Amino acid sequence: QVQLVESGGGLVQAGNSLRLSCAASGRAFSIRVMGWFRQAPGKDREFVAAIYWSSGIRYYADSVKGRFTISRDNAKNTVYLEMNSLKPEDTAVYYCAVDDTARGNGGSVYYESRYDYWGQGTQVTVSS
Repeated sequence: QVQLVESGGGLVQAGNSLRLSCAASGRAFSIRVMGWFRQAPGKDREFVAAIYWSSGIRYYADSVKGRFTISRDNAKNTVYLEMNSLKPEDTAVYYCAVDDTARGNGGSVYYESRYDYWGQGTQVTVSS
């Protein structure tokens, strides 16, 4: 079992920045991809960003490209999401997720089905 603990959410004004962290722990897992998703009130959960653990290749949703940056610390099994130029429409609960190599899920990194484990979420609220 893998546990994911997110932190760094909060309330900020539009134009400001936040940095989210997500630390993975547990036994017998190997990260292939870590991703961030978000869910705004009344909306479906949507893809934000993902990073391949070994290569560092990154993927972003069009809505955050150029403003958000995903990065990783392999030694700490931690993924980060640096969010700049925040907008009110970025308000959501942000979730991190892990694609475990051993589980062998396929599919696109943009889809929830790719991921095996999820964090509990952290609230980000951007005021105008």
